[in-house]
Amino acid sequence: MEASNAAVADALTLMGQLLEITGQDGFKVRAYYRAAEEISRIPRDVAGLTMEELMAIPGIGKGLAEKIQALAATGTHPELEALKAQVPGTLIELLELEGVGPKTVHTLWMKAGITSVDELERAARGRRIRAIRGFGEKKEQEFLRSIAQYRTRATRLNRAEAEAVVARVAAALSPGTYEVAGSYRRGRSTVGDVDIVSREPPHQVNSRLRGVADEVIEEGDRRTSIRVGPHRVDLRFTPARAYGSMLLYLTGSKEFNIRLREMTIAKGLRLNEYGIEDRDGGGLREFADEETLFSFLGMDWIPPELREDRGEIPRALAHDLPGLATLDAIRGDLHVHSIASDGTLPLPDLARAGEARGYRYLLVSDHSASLGVAHGLDPDRIAGQAREIEQVNRSSSCRLLHGIEVDILADGTLPLPPVVLADLDLVIASVHSAFHQEKDVMTRRVLSAMASDHVDIIGHPTGRLLGSREPFALDLDRVIEAAADTRTALEINASPLRMDLDDAPIRQAKEAGVKLAIGTDAHSAPELDHMKNGVVLARRGWCTPEDLLNALDAETLLEWTR
Repeated sequence: MEASNAAVADALTLMGQLLEITGQDGFKVRAYYRAAEEISRIPRDVAGLTMEELMAIPGIGKGLAEKIQALAATGTHPELEALKAQVPGTLIELLELEGVGPKTVHTLWMKAGITSVDELERAARGRRIRAIRGFGEKKEQEFLRSIAQYRTRATRLNRAEAEAVVARVAAALSPGTYEVAGSYRRGRSTVGDVDIVSREPPHQVNSRLRGVADEVIEEGDRRTSIRVGPHRVDLRFTPARAYGSMLLYLTGSKEFNIRLREMTIAKGLRLNEYGIEDRDGGGLREFADEETLFSFLGMDWIPPELREDRGEIPRALAHDLPGLATLDAIRGDLHVHSIASDGTLPLPDLARAGEARGYRYLLVSDHSASLGVAHGLDPDRIAGQAREIEQVNRSSSCRLLHGIEVDILADGTLPLPPVVLADLDLVIASVHSAFHQEKDVMTRRVLSAMASDHVDIIGHPTGRLLGSREPFALDLDRVIEAAADTRTALEINASPLRMDLDDAPIRQAKEAGVKLAIGTDAHSAPELDHMKNGVVLARRGWCTPEDLLNALDAETLLEWTR
C-alpha cells in the first residue's frame, strides 16, 4: 500500500530527528527537515512522482529522491530502520512532550542516561535535571508540566480521533439505529470514552462488534464495552420505545442530568434512563424520542451542545432558547492557507474546493514573512498573490478574499507595514512565538495588535494545541473587552488540534457583543470539512447566525471590516 504525502513527510521528519538525537551532521539534519516540509506542501501524490520530478523540488537531490520513492512505496527505508536501531525504542516517545526537541533528547540521553518519559519524570521529581549543564529548576518544572499534559492526552481524544473511532464502530451498526451520545454528541473539544445508544437487538450487534473490536471488555444484553485501539467504547442497548429516554440520559453532562432530575422531582415525577414514572411508584412512561420527553415536561427540546447546566433548562421551560447557528448558515471559511505559504493547494484548486462545499467565499490567509518556517509572504509576494486572486475570481463562484495571517511579534508589533495591510480584504493577527511570556505581557501584546486599524480578527486566541501545548497565559476578560471596544472579531479555530476559542469564552464574547469568525485553518482540501467543528463550538457558546461573520455575504462582510 502506497504511503500518503503526510506519512512520507512524517518519516522524513523522524529521520531528521533521529539524526539530531544521535548527534550527526547538522546539514544533513536540515536537509531531511526541509524535504519533509516540501513533501507536505506539494499538491500531487508523491507516490506518483518520477525521480526527475522529485529532484525538481527545491532541496531534494538524487539521494533524498530515492529515499522518498522507497518511503512512498513501502512506508519505510533501510536508513530509517538503522537509525531506529541506534536508539532505545522509548527514547522517541520523549519527542511527544511539549518543549522537548531532538537536541534536548540528545542531552538527556547522553548526559543523564534518560531514555523514556517515566525516567524523565523520576529524574525531574528527584531534582536531578538541574545537575545537567544548561538546565535548571525551571526546566524541571517545565518537564513535569509537559509530562502531565502528555498523560492527559493519552486518555482523551480530539474530535478527529473520536470520529475515527466512531467510524470504525459504525461499520458494525445499521444506519439509523444508533446515536453517539456523551461528550461527543455535546460537541466537547475533547472526548473521553465513546458512548453509543443502539436500538438494534443486542445479539445481532454483539456478533458484528467482535469483528471491529481490538478487545471485548464485556458483552451483554444491556451493555457491551469494547476497546478500539487504546480507546473504550460503551454501547447501551434499548428497545425503540425507550430510545429517547436512554439517549437523553447518556448525552447530558453530570450537572445537566442532576438539574433535570431535580426539576422532575419538583413536578412529582422521577426521571431515569428508562423513562419517567410518578414518584409514588406509578407506571413508567417510555419515550421513543427526546422531543416527546421534553414536551411532556413542558420544555422545548434542548440542543445537545447546550446540555451543560448553564441556564439552558430554565430557558427551555420559558420557551426562550436561542436559534443556534447551523452549517447551513455558513457562507464561507475565514481562515485557509494556500501553497504560497504552508498549504498544499494552488489558488484555483482552493476556489474549486470552496465551490464544492457551496461557499460564496474563502479568506486566503497565508502566513506573513516573519514566520519563516511557513514560507511567509513579504510585500512583493502579497502583491503578486493579489493579482493571482483577481484572475481566479473571474471564473469562480467561490470568491477568494485576499487576507493574511500576520504574526503578532513578541513586542506586540506587526511585521508588515500598514500600507500593505490596508490593501487586504481582511487581516488575521496571531501569536506564533514566545508562548511563555507572562500573562500581563502576553495580554498587552495581543491588545496592541487589536489596537491596529488594520487587524480584523485575532486568530486562535489562546494558542493551545490539544494534547501537546497548553493555552498561553492570557487575560481573556481584557481581550474580550478590548475586542468589543475595537470591533475586532475573535476566531473560533475549527482545527481539531486547536478548537480555540473554546465554548465558555465564546459565550462571554457573544454576550459582550463581539463578533466571532470561524476558520478551519485548513492547509488542504479535506481540512475544509473541519468547519463542522467550528459550528459545534459556536453552538456550545450559544451563538446564533447573527454572532458569526461567516453568516454574512461577502459584500456585507467587507463592509463590516471597513
